[in-house]
Amino acid sequence: MLYPVLLFLLGFALLIKGGDWFVDGSVGIARRFHLPELLIGATIVSIGTTLPEVMVSSQAAMQGNAGISYGNAIGSIICNTSLIAAITMTVSPGKVNPKSFSLPTAFFFAAALSYALIAWTVGSFARWLGFVYLAVFVLYMIVSTVQMKKHPEFAEESEEEADGKERSFWMELLLLVIGAAAIAVGARFLVDNGTLIAAALGVPDSVIGLTMVALGTSLPELITAITSLVKGHGSLSLGNIIGANLFNIVLVSGMAISISPFALPAEKQLGSFNSSLIVDLPLMLCVMAIMCFPALKKGELKRWQGIVLLCLYACFTVYQFVS
Repeated sequence: MLYPVLLFLLGFALLIKGGDWFVDGSVGIARRFHLPELLIGATIVSIGTTLPEVMVSSQAAMQGNAGISYGNAIGSIICNTSLIAAITMTVSPGKVNPKSFSLPTAFFFAAALSYALIAWTVGSFARWLGFVYLAVFVLYMIVSTVQMKKHPEFAEESEEEADGKERSFWMELLLLVIGAAAIAVGARFLVDNGTLIAAALGVPDSVIGLTMVALGTSLPELITAITSLVKGHGSLSLGNIIGANLFNIVLVSGMAISISPFALPAEKQLGSFNSSLIVDLPLMLCVMAIMCFPALKKGELKRWQGIVLLCLYACFTVYQFVS
């Protein structure tokens, strides 16, 4: 049991460091083309910090492990919003631009509602749906880029100071490649050993995916959020979290479903109902609504939102392990 736990922790470490290198390389390259901060946060950084989820869910899908594949994507959205964004809002609530905030929010709810409706009505995800979600991912990237280019006033230009010596283009490219490789290896360790640990503890794979794996693969978003707060770049943090949540549906789930279509995991029950249908999916939509709708209406994030979301995350985590 000790050996799988050590490899599981090593997988976490590789995901965190690999995500850090990948983001450093991709952001450095993006800034060479003078892209605005919110665009970088909602696209480039979001892809980098979502790459651990992509690799973990893809590895799980190739191994036929629907529980971790599903739980990682949905659990990461819940974790990103009710833990990471909640910490951001609790520590440093502030104003947001509803116009720039509305595009990723609209894409997210369209994708998430379709995902939930299919789960509630059909109970399984066919390969064609994975291809549709991947197409939506491409569409979002194109629309985001066009919007930022046509409406530069939506974005705040980055004023972040370079952290040390300026890197060369080739060094940034090397960081990109090494970071991606570290994430791939870390994802393999996380899936293989997370499955072994779940079996040893008698815990369903979907619970491990919704909690431990989701938290582990969301650590790059947490690091990005904290770093952005310290450096005073709140829009980068917010754009990253919303973009990452969208990508968990259209990129992470889209990739996993395309590789290996799966039925909704049903290991965990609440009464006579599938827990995913009445807890996980409603909570995913609820926490995003709590974060997004007041911000869209008022143009600012409030501390009470962060506190409510943190309470919901605590209750969700306790429920997964004690019920």
